Amino acid sequence: MKAKELRDLIDFISGSGLEEVNIETEEFKLSVKRSSGVVTTSAPAPAPAATPAPVAAPVPAPAPSAEKPAPAASDDHLITIKSPMIGTFYRSANPESDPFVSVGDAVKQGDTVCIVEAMKLFNEIESEISGKVVKILVDDAQPVEYDQPLFLVDPS
Repeated sequence: MKAKELRDLIDFISGSGLEEVNIETEEFKLSVKRSSGVVTTSAPAPAPAATPAPVAAPVPAPAPSAEKPAPAASDDHLITIKSPMIGTFYRSANPESDPFVSVGDAVKQGDTVCIVEAMKLFNEIESEISGKVVKILVDDAQPVEYDQPLFLVDPS
């Protein structure tokens, strides 16, 4: 299951009011319970090493008033690329590589902008919009939360 699919599923469940959802395929088993606040995935016993690992449940984002002051009027048109999961943010594929994107770089929809490592799985995060990277909001190798802003992009 890709990061975007997982994020969409979590958003759907949180908006539906359901207390528990169980999904099982040949490749993985997913169980989401609101009351326990845990999302787990597991694979059948003879599964290959690349099967999904357990992932912590997303932490609800704080109320907008608690995050930061409202952006200045000139920043209203900027779009935020957010983390689809909890993990560790990396700007490049490895320490010797150049960052995927830097301030001032143009990105297209589908371009990899960073990696978020969760439970030893390295997930490439793709841009959902095209534009110019205006600001990088997280330092390399820092922990990030679900839905935490990572980049500001000017779509114009």
